[in-house]
Amino acid sequence: LEEVVLLIQSQRNTFHAHHAAQRKVEILQQAAELGQGVPVVLLLHELSDYEGDWSILPALPHLSAFYGQSASWFFFIEEGTSVTLSALLQVLHRYQVQEEWFLGKPLYDNEASIIHHYAFSEDLGSFSYPDPAAGWALSTPLLQRLAEQIQYKSLKSDFTIDLKHEISLYIWEEGNGPKLTAVPEFCTETRDNCATTFTSYLPNCGDPVSKRDVFVAVKTCQKFHSERVPVVKATWEKDAEFLEYYSDVTDASIPTISLGVPNTERGHCGKTFAILKRFLSKDVPKADWLLIVDDDTLISLPRLRQLLRCYDPKEVVILGERYGYSLLQSGYSYITGGGGMVLSRSAVSRLVSSGCGCYSDDAPDDMVLGRCFTSLGVPITHSPLFHQAQPYDYSEATQQAISFHKHWNIDPVVVYKHWLQDTQPRDEL
Repeated sequence: LEEVVLLIQSQRNTFHAHHAAQRKVEILQQAAELGQGVPVVLLLHELSDYEGDWSILPALPHLSAFYGQSASWFFFIEEGTSVTLSALLQVLHRYQVQEEWFLGKPLYDNEASIIHHYAFSEDLGSFSYPDPAAGWALSTPLLQRLAEQIQYKSLKSDFTIDLKHEISLYIWEEGNGPKLTAVPEFCTETRDNCATTFTSYLPNCGDPVSKRDVFVAVKTCQKFHSERVPVVKATWEKDAEFLEYYSDVTDASIPTISLGVPNTERGHCGKTFAILKRFLSKDVPKADWLLIVDDDTLISLPRLRQLLRCYDPKEVVILGERYGYSLLQSGYSYITGGGGMVLSRSAVSRLVSSGCGCYSDDAPDDMVLGRCFTSLGVPITHSPLFHQAQPYDYSEATQQAISFHKHWNIDPVVVYKHWLQDTQPRDEL
């Protein structure tokens, strides 16, 4: 066990940091009972001050420098991944530690996916990537080579969108590096001989927060009033206590509110910052949380309210699906807008009072928010339950998803009922 470094992919937010610290204690207690040495257990958010370490690749040089001489294996797990150390040792013993190994539970794309830039669309079964919930491992020779390579070989894209797929592509190196080796003992569901198991990305922290605790802002524009707004009304609007539609024109039939910001074809920064200011004003009911979504976002508000119970609204929290920009060159992270951006009242206050804002009305609002929060030293909190794309763009889109985005080539009401609606009324079955 002394030759194993376990890295828990933790986050700075108080809830996540506490959860990860508990996981570390459990692992070290198990190691003490096993009596086969003590592994190094690291929390990813404590490795350095750099927020971009969550994308793993920037952290590899640090891991190599500090642990490359003493460790044989680096094992990466989620906060919610349970590990049976004796079974993990048995698995790792099967592989020659002086060779390059990339081990995990393989996932495959079901269809050519926009979030993977339609990679391997001719043969989706030819490429796999690890399920982070089951854990994945790098042998030290591979980690050391990657750590050196990162100093001079940049990523193909400046954007980090789906970490597990992009790491696998980087390691595979167009066929020059190792592919993922499937390990049946790396599990998500419990069964015999598992070295790891995983419960859920939707933790149970008690009763959901009240409907009155969440204010919902839907961004729309005149050309989508008749096309997209009816979908929101037919699906999830009924689950909101406080909801407003923000458009470029006032339409009493919906009703929409014009914030005096013209519609833009590209980003919606001006509109989003006007929403943030309105949320703090006396014009809307006071709520702990602000949810900003697009008019083609499909979302489960009951599941969101369950998730929000885990967070303290007095803490500066921005939550959703985290993307990264230029993370190998000390860039920044942001919550991608289409999947829904959730901000605590404290976060909105902090941002608005900071004076950080749009460089133009049509700047990308989600990226500007990310850049502002990074400059303020506020961590971006990730949940894989939020989705920027459609269900079929993900390998195993979970039944516990909170959101999906875009109406292209689908019936959004059918998608909502299948993936996001928890109880279907009898007449809809």
